[in-house]
Amino acid sequence: MNQEDANKITSYLSFRLGDEVFALHVSKVHKILGMTEITEVPRAPAYMKGVINLRGNVLPVVDTRIKFGMTPSEKNKSTSILVIETSISGESILLGIIVDAVQAVLKIEAEDLLPPPSIGKQYQSEFITNMTKVKDKFYIILDMDAVFSSDTMLNIKELVDARESVTKDH
Repeated sequence: MNQEDANKITSYLSFRLGDEVFALHVSKVHKILGMTEITEVPRAPAYMKGVINLRGNVLPVVDTRIKFGMTPSEKNKSTSILVIETSISGESILLGIIVDAVQAVLKIEAEDLLPPPSIGKQYQSEFITNMTKVKDKFYIILDMDAVFSSDTMLNIKELVDARESVTKDH
């Protein structure tokens, strides 16, 4: 799908990490898998959970909670792996990200997208494309390319602070 066609889509997939709800554009999501056995990769970064076999292809899997500075994921019946397409160093790759639960597909029109907040230079707003409010709930819309092209660990508290600063303004 080219970028122009992707921009016409107004659907976002929301998912939960701990008590926080995030969203990403559906054009980035290829598949939603139930939790499965993951083969560890020696000497990988802490957030790299390992790899799985996806139709004969090796798919790297990231523990998104660790990447976001949270405690590691604990497998339960709602734990899922989102197979997303992301661009790392200009190369498009498929990557599995572990989420606590997949929530819903949200239809969000362009006029409902709020700019990411500016809450100081230490805050990593490059990981957030937008914020939005759907039925009195704010969602942080992530730029997965920025999240996974950086070895920087995200600080979930900063993301929550960002959401709360937008909540106060609207």
